[in-house]
Amino acid sequence: MWLIKLKIAVVEKNPDALSKLLEDVPQLESQKEVEEALYLLRAATSLMNKLKDETQASMKQIKKNLDFLRSTDISAPKRLDIRS
Repeated sequence: MWLIKLKIAVVEKNPDALSKLLEDVPQLESQKEVEEALYLLRAATSLMNKLKDETQASMKQIKKNLDFLRSTDISAPKRLDIRS
């Protein structure tokens, strides 16, 4: 059952499910299950690294966008000037 849930988490690209599954890894019975688990865990590791890189790129783009928006912001006077 654990291997099936791990497969689903990898296919769905679900980091929360992967994390939860890795907290409680069961004792695997056969050599085939161990090999399958290793393959899936490698895929999960690759997926998590890819998601991390994508998140980092998105955060950099958001920062650039915010910096641009702040640089084009028109400053309002800080006090009312009525001397005219």
